[in-house]
Amino acid sequence: MRTKLSLILVLISTLSFAQETKNFIDKPYMEVTGKGELEVTPDEIYLSIKLKEADNKGKESVEALEKKMVLKLKALGIDVEEALSIMDFSSNFRSYWLRKTNILTSKEYQLLVKDGTTAGQVFMELEKLGISNISIVKVDHSKIDQLRNDVKVKAIQAAKDKASMLAKGIGQSAGKAIYIQELNTGYYPRNTMATNIRVKAFAELEEQDFMPEIEFEKIKLEYSILVRFELN
Repeated sequence: MRTKLSLILVLISTLSFAQETKNFIDKPYMEVTGKGELEVTPDEIYLSIKLKEADNKGKESVEALEKKMVLKLKALGIDVEEALSIMDFSSNFRSYWLRKTNILTSKEYQLLVKDGTTAGQVFMELEKLGISNISIVKVDHSKIDQLRNDVKVKAIQAAKDKASMLAKGIGQSAGKAIYIQELNTGYYPRNTMATNIRVKAFAELEEQDFMPEIEFEKIKLEYSILVRFELN
């Protein structure tokens, strides 16, 4: 008897859920897409700096070049403890044992600067020290996650405004949202312009005697949100 009662209760519950689902599907709704966009100037510029004894034919050790580099970066107002990190360190011990040649070492560093002016200063001042193996490897923004969220909110607000406008055109109104879907994401640039920036900066420097200010393509954020609203 208890088993039969349990089956009846389950059946009633299932039918109730099915009815609620059907009612939900049968509700009139409208579907719109909102889009949000934002362009921001990068404030995180990552430089790769490579020091190689081979570049100056072993005249200066990597340690000597490193010391000069650190002093110059500090003179430019850069907090090297926070902004400079070692990415790779190597030496050709194998070549030494096989060929009995001098051991030449190399180091690769990553330097974080906040703007194009500082990046230009680093290029120029390190070049004077004989350190020219520098490249821009990545640009970003320190608040990129918050900016992404802001653009998504902007997109869904645009969807709400569009829904209200369209519903008003037929004498109705947009109700609560019953479905939300993020359609796509956009985040540009994708670190493809580093080489061109470097060449441009030094080309300008050769023609005019002034500190180059490197201009970066702005980071573009784009998000589209699909929303279904009840139609009242």
